[in-house]
Amino acid sequence: MAEVEFRGVSRRFGDVQALHGLDLSVADGEFLILVGPSGCGKSTALRLLAGLDKPTSGEILIAGRPVTRLGPGERDIAMVFQNYALYPHMSVFQNLAYGLRQRRTPRAEIDRRVRETAVLLDIDGLLARKPGQLSGGQRQRVAMGRALVRRPQAFLLDEPLSNLDAKLRTQVRGDLKRLHREVPVTSIYVTHDQVEAMTLGDRICVMSNGEVQQIGSTDDIYNRPANTFVAGFMGSPPMNLVSGEARGGSVRVAGTALADFPSSDRPVIVGFRPEDLRIDGPSEASTVPARIDFCEPLGSHVLVHALVEAGGPGSDATPTSVIAQAPPGTSYDSGAAVGFAVAPGKVFVFDAETGQAAPPARDHVTTARPGSPS
Repeated sequence: MAEVEFRGVSRRFGDVQALHGLDLSVADGEFLILVGPSGCGKSTALRLLAGLDKPTSGEILIAGRPVTRLGPGERDIAMVFQNYALYPHMSVFQNLAYGLRQRRTPRAEIDRRVRETAVLLDIDGLLARKPGQLSGGQRQRVAMGRALVRRPQAFLLDEPLSNLDAKLRTQVRGDLKRLHREVPVTSIYVTHDQVEAMTLGDRICVMSNGEVQQIGSTDDIYNRPANTFVAGFMGSPPMNLVSGEARGGSVRVAGTALADFPSSDRPVIVGFRPEDLRIDGPSEASTVPARIDFCEPLGSHVLVHALVEAGGPGSDATPTSVIAQAPPGTSYDSGAAVGFAVAPGKVFVFDAETGQAAPPARDHVTTARPGSPS
């Protein structure tokens, strides 16, 4: 195992700046997730670390050793791709043993390490099979085993679950959590799936347009987003973001005061998570007025989609879509008038111009009811 460092690493492809001066340190034995939309630079960073591409500028270190100018085989790392990259003509045992044989590892050592890794990944009963005889989840375990059997300093995973169906993704996610607990190799995992990011990593690095937006634990990213991009990307469904204003010591949406916010009067973006919304009647003074768009029953809960006129009823502003999480059985007719109240302490405020998080809003102290007017 080893610490991994990116120091001011950039990568340009012609006129496109894929990565902007990445500074990132991954601790020895840590499981770090790089997450973001397509084209954000996460896979570029992984390829640079693997030696499959060269940075335009900056330096990469593994265990304190500069590796920027070294080839992939000299970096002592292992990589798992989304397409498994198994040799179809070889058995599972031969696939697992291939890298060790290339390194001229003694035969007895190869046999011992392959069988230990196979037991760890619960594929010891599949060693005689060919990849074509395996399920997608089994092939992914073999791909991970082929990387782990080498005992690399770092373990790189490039969207390894993207070819699996939803049930298998959940199962293999659990396998990865257990595997890292038992074999805590320094691991960097690339995904665009924020559910994977939040369930797997020790820390999450959220990226956009080749730049780091925020690095932190799942709790940091979810409950203290650094900006509107992180707030709107992380979470399923993501945070609701609505135009509002700071006025008269409160933060307001559609004229409704949601929380105390001592700030100069200015436009803001107000955020609140779907699970933190309560749906009330339209006449409640403490709620944000909205109209139902449609309901989405999901068994354990219902997602209620509604439209909020951020400028208030009758405003010329385009209505904003808002999602609330409601109990099972909840049902509303399309177009029905409702009001949204936000749970205490769950109002997020962002600068309307920069998108950066503002100081936290505070619950009203004049009443225990959330969102009552000041």
